Amino acid sequence: MISVCYNLVTNFPAFFILASIVNIFPFLLLEVPMRYDRLGIQFDYPENWTIDSSDIENRKATVTIYSPDGGFWSVSAHATGHPASKLCEAVLSQMREEYQDLDSEPAEETINSHRLTGFDLNFYCLDLTNTAIVRTLETPAATFLLFCQAEDREWECVSKVFAAMTASFIGKLPASIKS
Repeated sequence: MISVCYNLVTNFPAFFILASIVNIFPFLLLEVPMRYDRLGIQFDYPENWTIDSSDIENRKATVTIYSPDGGFWSVSAHATGHPASKLCEAVLSQMREEYQDLDSEPAEETINSHRLTGFDLNFYCLDLTNTAIVRTLETPAATFLLFCQAEDREWECVSKVFAAMTASFIGKLPASIKS
């Protein structure tokens, strides 16, 4: 490894080619993802992110993953009796109480043939602009609420990781509960 690093540094053309490749394909720097799997919630996440599953210990199916810079992605499972629209509205209402200047837009996306609905949110926190998304996914066995948020300077990078985590979560749903 040391000789490879030495050769890259002393061989400028090879160094610039490697730097260009990493600039075009930044995912090459990502490490092998970790896998979370508890209480029917499964997904992959970056190794250097932090998990808070304290709600899982209280038998609530909620887990939150934090990026090194403070952004976070969260998923929670709710009984099928909870309408997805009411979950999203509750989150939106709570966010409006916390951030009076909140801008929100209804949003819908399809991931792995599953329709997710919710809101895109923008707001100020500590004089910094922030972006958040809230989405719900209804399945025959549960309604899932996904929420992610980051300061806008971090959002450009972590939004791709959030999307990958969401796709991983949906892709790992057991066939018995997929819609």
